[in-house]
Amino acid sequence: MVFFGTPAFAVPTLDALLSSPHTVVGVVTQPDRPRGRGQKVTDAPVKARAAASAIPVLQPASLKDASFLAALAALETDIGVVAAYGKILTDAVLATPRLGLINVHASLLPRYRGAAPIARAIIAGERETGVTIMRVVKALDAGPMLAEARRPIGPDETSEDVERELARIGASLLVSTLDRMAAGDAVETPQDDSRSTYAPRLTKEEGLIDWSRSARDVHNLVRGLHPWPHGYTFLKGQRLIVHRTSHVAGRGLGPPGAIVEASGDELLVATGDGGILLLSLQTEGKRPMSAREFLSGHHLGPGDRFTSVA
Repeated sequence: MVFFGTPAFAVPTLDALLSSPHTVVGVVTQPDRPRGRGQKVTDAPVKARAAASAIPVLQPASLKDASFLAALAALETDIGVVAAYGKILTDAVLATPRLGLINVHASLLPRYRGAAPIARAIIAGERETGVTIMRVVKALDAGPMLAEARRPIGPDETSEDVERELARIGASLLVSTLDRMAAGDAVETPQDDSRSTYAPRLTKEEGLIDWSRSARDVHNLVRGLHPWPHGYTFLKGQRLIVHRTSHVAGRGLGPPGAIVEASGDELLVATGDGGILLLSLQTEGKRPMSAREFLSGHHLGPGDRFTSVA
């Protein structure tokens, strides 16, 4: 088989395949790009794992490139597996493996089709998510489903927390699905398109906190956008990144964004409905700090206010 994947989410699936009876003859991953604060060009997680296992790696800039398509065809694969590759596959790619391609998708399809299913589910306040193994078709995440596994979302879990666990679940589910396909026992179930929702790619601008929203909505936004691009707000003209929060019930705490309590470990901010405890936040260019650390260098109190503008 040939494996398509790029980020850390895809590595457990590749590892599971390498430990299974199924043979990976090649890996397709995105081209090397600058990463991290220093913007150094480094191998993406899947490429690094493939290289360590001496598996041939293809990194086409375009999936329409003739030399790439020839190299893919030369692998003579029975089936392709996709896990967070990051590009929509072309008709030519879909037609190359003899048995087509299947995908490890981090949602309970048909909900949250698209690039950011985990974050979108958390931002929306979903209490359950999961992994679906589906056949890849030309339409985005719309192919028939072969298997699914469900998992609750904890009230304080971040996208990072949930993704780590779904990667593990998806890896196991993918291998068992391949086993059933090889045995001729797999059943493909069409998706109900009328129930589909879309999970578009995240943008930095979405992290701006609207303090007029409910405390639960703000909390869900912050944890959904962790570890990227993060929720953010402004205080006295300074941009602050919000890493961790907890929400509390209670009406009439003050106008949205107003600081209700700022002492010790408590940094409580009023929202449109309830309040938000800021547990970890970061000023531009500095490391993340606990509320206590932040308050030791910022003298705040009632009357001060977080805003949505600088």
